[in-house]
Amino acid sequence: MSYSTINKCAHDTALLGRVTAACAAEGAVAPEPTAYQVIWPLAAASDVEAAYASALAAENPDPGDDESVITDGMILANVQAHMPAAP
Repeated sequence: MSYSTINKCAHDTALLGRVTAACAAEGAVAPEPTAYQVIWPLAAASDVEAAYASALAAENPDPGDDESVITDGMILANVQAHMPAAP
C-alpha cells in the first residue's frame, strides 16, 4: 500500500465523478458532499489501491475513468459500506 497512490486516487476527478454518481444512485440526498466522505475510504481500500497503483505503473492516462481499472462494483461496494445513513 502506498499513501502516494491513495492520495492520487482520492484526488482523481473522474473517479470522484463516478463515486458521486454511485452516491446519487444509492439515494444520497446530497451526492457530492457524500462522495467527498466516501472517496478516502474507497481510495484506501486494498483492492482499489492495488488496481490504481497497477494502472499508474502501466501508465494508464486516466485510471479513475477506466472501468477496467476501478470497476463499478468496487465503487458500489465502498459507497454502500461508507455512505452515511439517511437522517
